[in-house]
Amino acid sequence: MLPDPTDSEEIAPQQLAQWLADSAEICLIDCREADEWGYNRIEGAKHWPLSKFPELGRALLESTDWPMVIYCHHGVRSLHLTRWLRHQGRGEVYSMHGGIDRWSREIDPTVPLY
Repeated sequence: MLPDPTDSEEIAPQQLAQWLADSAEICLIDCREADEWGYNRIEGAKHWPLSKFPELGRALLESTDWPMVIYCHHGVRSLHLTRWLRHQGRGEVYSMHGGIDRWSREIDPTVPLY
């Protein structure tokens, strides 16, 4: 179990980078659409597009007991998904504030911006 990084539903990209550097067991979810996924992604992420969530939502809830970090382009869709998962009783789920755009700017400039 990872420590709760904040009292909120969001974490900063720096916190995710630290967890990844520490080889923490986390489930990293990219909830963007297929064209966005094809353009760039964070290494190790799984693709669960938000538009497919009506069909995939239950599977995501049951996919792992590991803490979950969800990201999208700017952090809006991932925050909605985080709130839904928490409402369903899923603990230890966080949205990455600023999304992959902020990740590219602050953590890994090799991940292309769009």
